[in-house]
Amino acid sequence: MTSNTPHTTQFEYLSCALHSGVGEMVLNRADKHNAFDEVMISEMIAALDGFASNDDCQVLVLKANGKNFSAGADLNWMRKQAKMDFEQNLADANALATLMHKLDKFPKPTVALVQGAAFGGALGLICASDIAIATTRASFCLSEVKLGLIPAVISPYVARTMGQRASRRYMLTAERFSAEQALKLDVVHEVSDDLEAAAEPIIAALLSNSPQGMAWVKTLLSRLEDGVIDANTLAYTSERIARIRVSNEGQEGLNAFFDKRKPDWKAI
Repeated sequence: MTSNTPHTTQFEYLSCALHSGVGEMVLNRADKHNAFDEVMISEMIAALDGFASNDDCQVLVLKANGKNFSAGADLNWMRKQAKMDFEQNLADANALATLMHKLDKFPKPTVALVQGAAFGGALGLICASDIAIATTRASFCLSEVKLGLIPAVISPYVARTMGQRASRRYMLTAERFSAEQALKLDVVHEVSDDLEAAAEPIIAALLSNSPQGMAWVKTLLSRLEDGVIDANTLAYTSERIARIRVSNEGQEGLNAFFDKRKPDWKAI
């Protein structure tokens, strides 16, 4: 493993591990319902950077210890924010924005496993992940307006996931919604009371795929988020498929298919 792998880094509020290609970033502040503050945010950023730069990590799983995934913002952190001036608040918000962006643009597949409460910023983490699974008793809430605030930093990821119509309702009402409703809103892909068992076949499928192919899929979808299909879109998508066909992994995948064998991505 490389020296900046989270496996070798000590964190106060996170537990990180890497086994057989699967990295785990575990929120480990169960006594505070995994509420996050500036320390946890900086630790998650460092962990994401470490996993992203480690070639041994092919898939990243985000989960939490304890009863709840995350209650959102830590109360003591919010008290500090109330006493900050604008510039201090801006720097604080930029750190959270950096975290969400890094998770959203993480170059490998990400899977969020959600139990209990997932409130506020926690919903941002889930929506910035590629795949999410929740327990039947999980609950979700965008409660910011109850405090006179708005879910600004997480809004791009939540609105992209839920759509504008649903976002208007749940950001304005701050009402809780269930795992069943989260499934309907595309916030989660599956609901299961055995998160590890539900994630196992998904992780196995991801581990069997081309690392480069999956990274390029994420970049491709990010480029197409605006929904515009014009000459630039056609040129970009044509260039991408041509480029990956002649790449080492593209050649290995095609040759393995015609040779009726499993591709050896690690040999490339």
